[in-house]
Amino acid sequence: MPLARASRPIGVFDSGIGGLTVTRALMERLPFEDIVYFGDTARVPYGVKSVSTIEQFTHQIVDFLLQHEVKLLVIACNTMAAVAADSVRRRVSVPVLDVIDAGARNAVATTRSGHIGVIATPTTVNSNAYARGVHALNPEARVYSQACPLLVPLVEEGWLDHQVTRLTAQEYLRPVLAENIDTLVLGCTHYPLLKPLLAQEAGPTVRLVDSAVSVAEQVAGTLIELDLANPQRGEPNYRYYVTDIPLRFQTMGERFLGRSLKHLEMVHLGN
Repeated sequence: MPLARASRPIGVFDSGIGGLTVTRALMERLPFEDIVYFGDTARVPYGVKSVSTIEQFTHQIVDFLLQHEVKLLVIACNTMAAVAADSVRRRVSVPVLDVIDAGARNAVATTRSGHIGVIATPTTVNSNAYARGVHALNPEARVYSQACPLLVPLVEEGWLDHQVTRLTAQEYLRPVLAENIDTLVLGCTHYPLLKPLLAQEAGPTVRLVDSAVSVAEQVAGTLIELDLANPQRGEPNYRYYVTDIPLRFQTMGERFLGRSLKHLEMVHLGN
């Protein structure tokens, strides 16, 4: 017998393991919801791939998660959200939320001056997706984007409060802070792990917008609005699917998740 809709899990997916910061935010905000996480670790990074390839891979992942009867999808990858969010929404009947839309909404709600900074990977910055999202809500806002290609490898190395990471962040933030921003969007799922360091470097007048926390809030509101909140109050069920288990995956994944990573399974998608 199929599960009642509200009792079904939330599906979260990413090109790798960065989306585990989104999963963590969901666990903290919605402690009774079951979650199925999918990370395409064999084919990461997506940022260097063509639009049609990113869309194809994204649709394969969505089809996999729909087989697990998810009640809602969260695109926890900025590259996928920038390139494929619209095509996913056209394909599925469940609600689809994504980190870029959530982060843009939160930034517009947070800013007082309308001067918003975005730090992200080069692909996300080049897609202009955050700026488009902000301007759709507030055409008067000014968005200053900065690509930060070195931050992801530093996070994956575990150098979360290392002098090299601090100096790198200072260099990246300098041009954005020069624009007198009052809000800074962390436009990559790796960056929440650098939040304390980035907050120090941005200074007390700049408020940080964490897209992971933003999307978790949006999911909570959507579940209430659509009467889809899980009625159970027992231990939630978390499952993790990946297309490869690289060296150090467990260690890195647990750092991102903030807890032990159990029920991990490797699957093959597509060709």
